[in-house]
Amino acid sequence: MAMSDKDLRKAIKEARLYVLLTINLCKLSVLDTARLAICGGADVLQLRGKDVPEKELRRLALELRALTKELGAIFIINDRPDITIEAQADGLHIGQEDMPIEEARRLVGNDKLIGISAHSIQQARQAQANGADYLGIGPIFPTNTKARVNPVGAQLIQQVVKEITIPFFAIGGIDTYNVRQVLAAGATRIAVCSAIVSQEDVLDAARGLCRELSR
Repeated sequence: MAMSDKDLRKAIKEARLYVLLTINLCKLSVLDTARLAICGGADVLQLRGKDVPEKELRRLALELRALTKELGAIFIINDRPDITIEAQADGLHIGQEDMPIEEARRLVGNDKLIGISAHSIQQARQAQANGADYLGIGPIFPTNTKARVNPVGAQLIQQVVKEITIPFFAIGGIDTYNVRQVLAAGATRIAVCSAIVSQEDVLDAARGLCRELSR
C-alpha cells in the first residue's frame, strides 16, 4: 500500500541518506544496487537514466517501485512525470532547466513529492515559495554527474539552514572522506551517487555513510 501524502512528507523530513541510481554508473545491476543500498540504510532512491532506452527505463521504474515498497524506501523518478505516474512512484525530482514546478504539480498531483535542485540561495527560496517538498542543494564538491555546474561549497548549506524550512539534501561529490565537512556546515541529510552505486561493496558504502550521519 502506498504512503499517503502526509506520511510521505513526514518520511522525507526524517530521511537522512538519498541515493541516486544513475543507471550507467551502477557497478552491479540496478536492482541489486538498490536492494543493497536500502539494506545499508538508504531512505530514498531516485531513478536517473537520461541516456537509457525508454523501454528499459520504464521496466526498471516498475521493478524498483515493487522493491522500494517491499523494503520501505521512498522512490523518486528524475525528470519524468509520465513514468512517475505510470510506476506509481512517490515523487518526481526536477532541475532548474526542467519544467516549472507548477507544471510538474499539475501533471503528478498533490499526493506526490516534488523535489528541486537548487544551486544558490535564490533558487532555494524560489523553490520553497513555489511549493517544493524538498531540495537538493549543490553540487557541494566537484562531481562528474553535474560537470556543467560549478561547485557551490559548504557555505551555501549554512545559508540554507538559516532561511529554508523544507527538508534539503546536500548533494554533489559527497563521500566518506568529505561528508563531515557537509555535516559541520549544518546539513543533516545527504544525497549521493558514485559514493554508493559505483562501489564494489554497495552495502558497506551505504553503511559507512549512515555511520557518519549518525555521529
